[in-house]
Amino acid sequence: LERFGRYESMRATLEKDHTAGQDDALLDIYRKLRPGEPPTKESAQTLLENLYFNPKRYDLAKVGRYKINKKLGGDAEISQNTLTEDDIVATIDYLVRLHAGEDMMPGASGEAPVEVDDIDHFGNRRLRSVGELIQNQVRLGLARMERVVRERMTTQDVEAITPQTLINIRPVVASIKEFFGTSQLSQFMDQINPLAGLTHKRRMNALGPGGLSRERAGFEVRDVHPSHYGRMCPIETPEGPNIGLIGSLASYARLNAFGFVETPYRKVVDGKVTDQIDYLTADEEDRFVKAQANTVLNPDGTFAE
Repeated sequence: LERFGRYESMRATLEKDHTAGQDDALLDIYRKLRPGEPPTKESAQTLLENLYFNPKRYDLAKVGRYKINKKLGGDAEISQNTLTEDDIVATIDYLVRLHAGEDMMPGASGEAPVEVDDIDHFGNRRLRSVGELIQNQVRLGLARMERVVRERMTTQDVEAITPQTLINIRPVVASIKEFFGTSQLSQFMDQINPLAGLTHKRRMNALGPGGLSRERAGFEVRDVHPSHYGRMCPIETPEGPNIGLIGSLASYARLNAFGFVETPYRKVVDGKVTDQIDYLTADEEDRFVKAQANTVLNPDGTFAE
């Protein structure tokens, strides 16, 4: 109440809330997530911790932590891959301010803008490269192999155990072969000529595991978005059911460490276009005024129009 009491939405929520304390709230969450099971305080506590706070069960990864810190104005030094209490409080703060129509929210690293997210904005979409997809597949294979090793360790004689008898690499090999053999994203490379091969390698695909399906993808997802400028070609896309779901990386675009597409801009200082090139992601460029790449310049670097 001290922090959110002035907001009507939070007051109305607390008035309707029938839980009397932390234990009641835990049991209420458990009943909603596990209907039919008898709730106890210990099981409710374990469920909640495993959902968001246990690094073995929940992982934001570097990208998730980066986006949360950026969105909520969190401390950039925090690198914890699970949620913290501060994250949850800041999230509630953000939503309450958004409902109240506020524009800014104070955070540890300065003020953060409060706005409704656009799901099709390139600041909210990232590319998973081939390496990352294979890494996930290898991780799956290693997890299967670990399970087999643990089972063999319990059944075999301690004196006679050797690494050769414990470790079987077949699950790892099988998961890699499964990816290249049956994955929706695994294709024979187009090798008609070198240019065709290069184009195929630069292709971006919104389909496949964890992505969209042709049937469910609406018009908004397929449409050209302002944040595609300098990142994704608005013309090169197939006709037919895949239109807008398969695209090509723009000529000068590149991926940053988090998988977000960056595009180069020449910096303008005192009205003159300099030769300094800054690569910006889609959400970073929203903070600046931009000019088109083909804008006419005077010989001294000032804008002609």
